[in-house]
Amino acid sequence: MERQLVEYIVKSLVDNPDAVQIDEVREGDTTVLKLRVGEGDIGKVIGKQGRIAKAIRTILSASVTEDGTHATLEILD
Repeated sequence: MERQLVEYIVKSLVDNPDAVQIDEVREGDTTVLKLRVGEGDIGKVIGKQGRIAKAIRTILSASVTEDGTHATLEILD
């Protein structure tokens, strides 16, 4: 569910939604989502001073707290 949530948000922000790739890695009770976007779209996902990335991480953490698991988002170049 976390992956679909992040994918929906990110695809809404970028110019090239087909280039969005999310790899999901489980580490104990933590899920690490590794996000890659198209070449010109990284700034749209991070935002000024990282505000958009922080907002996405906040929504992600709020969505997974109910079942006791944790999730983190890594934005890769």
